[in-house]
Amino acid sequence: MHAASATSPASAPAPATAQHAPAAPMTPVPEGRRAAALLTLLGSGLSNQTGAAIGSLAFPVLGPLGVVAVRQYVAALALFAVARPPLRSFTRAQWWPVLLLALVFGTMNLSLYTAIDRIGLGLAVTLEFLGPLAIALSAARRRIDACCALVAAAGVVTLMRPQPSADYLGMGLGLLAAVCWASYILLNRTVGRRVPGAQGSAAAAAVSAVMFLPVGVVLAVRNPPTPTALGYAVAAGVLASAVPYLADMFTLRRVPAAAFGLFMSVNPVLAGLVGWIVLGQNLGPVEWAAVGAVVAANALSILTARR
Repeated sequence: MHAASATSPASAPAPATAQHAPAAPMTPVPEGRRAAALLTLLGSGLSNQTGAAIGSLAFPVLGPLGVVAVRQYVAALALFAVARPPLRSFTRAQWWPVLLLALVFGTMNLSLYTAIDRIGLGLAVTLEFLGPLAIALSAARRRIDACCALVAAAGVVTLMRPQPSADYLGMGLGLLAAVCWASYILLNRTVGRRVPGAQGSAAAAAVSAVMFLPVGVVLAVRNPPTPTALGYAVAAGVLASAVPYLADMFTLRRVPAAAFGLFMSVNPVLAGLVGWIVLGQNLGPVEWAAVGAVVAANALSILTARR
């Protein structure tokens, strides 16, 4: 999702590959509307990564924990406004995967934003992207997918190669975000079967926001946020949660699943570019090659997938 990536709750269930992306619409879509949908999807990725970059500007005041808390509040408000889940009518069988989803959702964003604080946006998002990529490749049985897995693994080894300045805790947090994103995808399948529409994701976002509410109160009392820092955190919530959620709802009705997955795979590249332009986080040629290997592995798996 994610990304998240700085992943939005709506987009996280649709991982990076065609095998697990939501089914494409059966009715033909005019080329003009399809092109508009693809541009919207590209804008969604840029919004997602820009939101994460802007949120990191509030780290000196709020820290990653405070920024994630505010983002959870914004995500809950956005999803609730669209889905309006009837929480009182949820059964026990519906509640337990929703609660697990909320826990994974909060952990995913917290580990990702902490990783961004330590190793930069581009590397953190690339490591997180391994979650959905691993799920897709593990379900495949083709030789080309095994080659894609090896290419992605080579990229990861390159990113995590020993060097004096290596921040292994930050890298570990990025991998934790990947595990959480993979778990989020699997849990969303269960929630999707038991709760209609986006109501499950909305309920999980609400529970996660409630979990972070004491954190937000404590941080606000101990270190009152400045209006600027709070504005950065709110902007991160809007750009990395609300905008991608609405954009993905528009896009998934108008493009094939493979196209959706292919565009999702460019998020690590977008993260690297946004990190460079907005935050001045420069990736070296070796790091860019490793990011490119991970993206290429996903793209190759999608483009060669059997119809």
